[in-house]
Amino acid sequence: MKITGVRTIPYQLTMQRPIADANHPAGSDQMPGLAVFLDTDTGLSGIAMGGARDMIHTLVDGLLVGRDPRGVLGHWNAMVDFVFKSGNRGANTAAIASIDTALWDLKARINDEPLWRTLGASSNRVRAYASGIDLCLSDDEIRTFYTRMAADGVCGGKLKIGLDLESDLRRIGIMRDALATSGKTPELCIDVNEYWSPKQAIRYMHVIEQEYDITWIEEPARRWDAEGLRKVSDNVRAAVASGENLHSLEDFVPLLSARAVDVLNIGAGASGITGAMKLAALAYAYETPVTMMNCAANYMAHLAATLPNHIMMEVLDNGRDAVLTHTHPIVDGWIELNDEPGLGFTFDQEKLKECAVEGPGSRFGWGRRTGAGMYLVGPDE
Repeated sequence: MKITGVRTIPYQLTMQRPIADANHPAGSDQMPGLAVFLDTDTGLSGIAMGGARDMIHTLVDGLLVGRDPRGVLGHWNAMVDFVFKSGNRGANTAAIASIDTALWDLKARINDEPLWRTLGASSNRVRAYASGIDLCLSDDEIRTFYTRMAADGVCGGKLKIGLDLESDLRRIGIMRDALATSGKTPELCIDVNEYWSPKQAIRYMHVIEQEYDITWIEEPARRWDAEGLRKVSDNVRAAVASGENLHSLEDFVPLLSARAVDVLNIGAGASGITGAMKLAALAYAYETPVTMMNCAANYMAHLAATLPNHIMMEVLDNGRDAVLTHTHPIVDGWIELNDEPGLGFTFDQEKLKECAVEGPGSRFGWGRRTGAGMYLVGPDE
């Protein structure tokens, strides 16, 4: 069996609602994407959602064509070595992640089994927590979202905060009350997306923790600021979580060695399934739990199901899966992975054709707001 090439189709989705955080409170309902098909001479293809289209073709054409797709770990090593000079960053990381995911999907399809079995999991269930990416939502919309997730047994939630303490306190209470309808004790997480400085985080958390028992605060300081994150962790009751915006293994070592984080965020953005697997093992050596970042169709739950230090996975509900067909339902608060070969879903070809665009589509995400980490900026500034 040989890899023969890769096909990529860029697309642009309008989600069911906008998503937003403190750095861009107005939010956006636009979601660009890239459908990736890694082809073989047997007719089987591995699929992934990704980015960095040009780099994907460079890596596949230069390193993988003619190779056996089943050597996933060796192919990951070759790709990381290839980008050594420019670094495992940005487009390089996005391309490696996309190809690595497609390789794992293909390997499981070759085995005619779901990826969670190929990876060695003994269970197909992964605990979920709800994430609204919801700073732009009204109080009623927040209540509706978390109540809907609670109806599926989810009792953990993560709210975007950071601009207005009074509003944040009110909205955390709305999330708590909505999650309580699950019949379980709510687990309340909050996320400021690197908008605060360490001192601001400590100051505002002291107020928040007078009213609420917070499970973790996410990115209360810059992603690379091990000293600042440790300072926050040492001065608040809640756990400090960070890591989702780091990419390569060496980026995480300073945070773990300094005991700067209590929970490590991992995901496909850390160089794919293989990269996230290595990070989870590194965190395990430090007895640090990990939580899996959200992804379309919750496909990273396949890896999460194998990890002894995984606590719960972030799940969204905003319509970004519209180009996919998948059946990974949430049952009593747990993602239940199906038994379909590979990732457990395919692309809806009609929907993909409808959403396809010529170029890369709009840029997803937004930059850091002026003044972040130094002073609070009003929501209308």
